[in-house]
Parts: sequence; structure tokens; C-alpha cells
Amino acid sequence: MEISERKKLILKAAVEDYIDTAEPVSSKGLLGRLKLGVSSATVRNEMSELEQMGLLEQPHTSAGRVPTAAGYRIYVNELMGQNGVSQEEAQVIAENLQQPNDASDRLVADASKLTSRITALPSYAMRAAPGEVTVQRFELVHIDQHTFIIVMLLSDKRVENRLVTLPTPIQQEILVKLAALFNASFTGKPESDMTTALITATERAAGDTAGLTAVIAGFVIEILMQTKRTHTIVSGASSLLDHPEFRDVEKAQRVLGYLANEQELRNLPAPDAEGVKIIIGPENIAEELKDSSVVVAKYDAGDNMQGIIGVVGPTRMDYSRVAARLSYIAGGLARALSMGIPIGLEEITEGNDDDGR
Repeated sequence: MEISERKKLILKAAVEDYIDTAEPVSSKGLLGRLKLGVSSATVRNEMSELEQMGLLEQPHTSAGRVPTAAGYRIYVNELMGQNGVSQEEAQVIAENLQQPNDASDRLVADASKLTSRITALPSYAMRAAPGEVTVQRFELVHIDQHTFIIVMLLSDKRVENRLVTLPTPIQQEILVKLAALFNASFTGKPESDMTTALITATERAAGDTAGLTAVIAGFVIEILMQTKRTHTIVSGASSLLDHPEFRDVEKAQRVLGYLANEQELRNLPAPDAEGVKIIIGPENIAEELKDSSVVVAKYDAGDNMQGIIGVVGPTRMDYSRVAARLSYIAGGLARALSMGIPIGLEEITEGNDDDGR
């Protein structure tokens, strides 16, 4: 679609005026933003032509005009300026995210809350491994005659452990044998390969009559199933109601219901590479988001993991400002997660006396 430079300037001014005021834009109202040296009538004629091109529309007869989804798309792709992050905002982001001793899930949750607070929009964050996680190594640590610790090193370099207490005595020799069997038969395999036949064969090979094999295998399956789930965090959903577009209760409920559905959120698109992706109104696949926009950034979560963090809001959002802040937060989150030092296998096996992981 060929658009003259003057029309582009008028479209840019119309979008930015509507973002600022949430009121339909008139030709007279735009004159103050434009430095074109033209009359209100000229601007009105250009706006009329932009409407015929499907880039502006009149919500009501005799009212001003508002941008369409197509108008926003041209604005985002060609017209909006590059926004930055203020020194004050950068400091707030750093203080909230640069906590290398913090748990990674908490950092992601903090990033989601911070994004919502800075953008005044509902935000969501998720992190998932790109491939299926397997166990790389097992250790079974004998504590006393009734207690032992299961320790597993996963393929994504995480260490999982569990303290097990049984009513019957546990001999160290059986734990040594089971550790060897699990390292031989359960490592490098997906959860779907942990069959009843495999567990039964391992139990028989170990001469296990105390049910230890079933306990260990159950822990393996539980952890590997958990790694398949994408943990999603939503923050500030109620902030959607602060925007005039969502004073319509039915419209607000549709979007809020979508945000509450973790499975639906996983279907939201992610950027193809580093950077920010903007999905405007009807470009969204989900029917509930046809009147909303999604801005999302990808971040490197370390250990071959990727995550995304994004916001959902009205199509009348300050895309440049939101994209700049989201990109900065995604970068800060990636740096904070990369500073985390995974617990070594030796640290777990020495003196661990709880069942935390």
C-alpha cells in the first residue's frame, strides 16, 4: 500500500493523539501536533482518504476518527519512534531482577510483576526447556537404617533431590546396586520409556523386596513430568480495567478469562528471535483477543532454556514505550538468570537432611 509522506505524518499524529487521549481524533485537534503548514480542511481531506484506505475509522457519525488495526500495523512497522528506558526505570529494573541468589522461578515472577507495574498492563511470563529433559546421573545416599536421599542430575543441568524415610530397614548395599541399575537403565530416557516392565525388571535385578525401586522410579517420573509443563505467571490482570476500552464488562471478562487459562496463554506466539513481537487486534488467533494487542519478548533463561515475557492490553497502547521497557526487562531477566549457579551434585549429597528440591 503506497502512502504519501504527508499521509504518513497525519496517520502517525492520529495514532499518537489517540494513544494519549483515548478520544477520537479530529482534524483541528491534529493541527497542534503537525508542523505541515496546512489548513484544517487539508488535514480533514487527508484523514478522509486514510479512512477510505482502511487505516482510520469513525466510531460514531460526526465523531472524530480512530486508528484501525491496519493503521496501527503501519504505525508500528514504519512510523513509531524508538523509545528508551529512563535512568530511574533502569535502576528499578536492576534492583528487582539482579538477585543471583534468588530462585529462578521467583525471578520470573518478579519480572512479571515489574512488567505489569511499569507498563500498567497485565503481564505474563513463562519459561520452558526447548526439548525433553532426561536424567543424566543418579546417586542414592544412605543416611541411616530407615533414611536415604535420591539425587538426580538432569540433562538441563538442574539437580533434584528427595529425602525418603521408610518403616523397614534399608541396607547400603541395596542402594549401591539400585544406583548402578538406574544409571544403566533409566538415564538418557524420556518419561514415556519409564514403563512398568522396566521398573519390574529393575526391581528383580536388584533383589529389592522393600519397594525401593518403585519409590525411586516414582520420583523420576514425577520430576520428568513436571519438566514438560510450562510454568506460566500472570500479574496485574485487574489493571486491564483501568483502560477505557475495557469498561465494557463483557469485553473485559473475555480477556480476563483468557489470561486465567494457562493452556491458552501457552498458545500465544513468541518472537522468532531475540527482540520484541507485536500482535495487533485481529492478528491474534484467539477470538478473546481480537480487540486487544499482545507485545512479547523472548529471553535466554540459561541451560538451553528459553522464556517469554509479554503484556496484553488495548490496541490503543503506547507500543514504542511498552516494547522498549519489555525488551529491557527481558534482557535484565536473562542476565539475572545467567548469574545463578546450579547446585553441584556433591553439595546435595553431603549433609542434606530435608526433602526440598
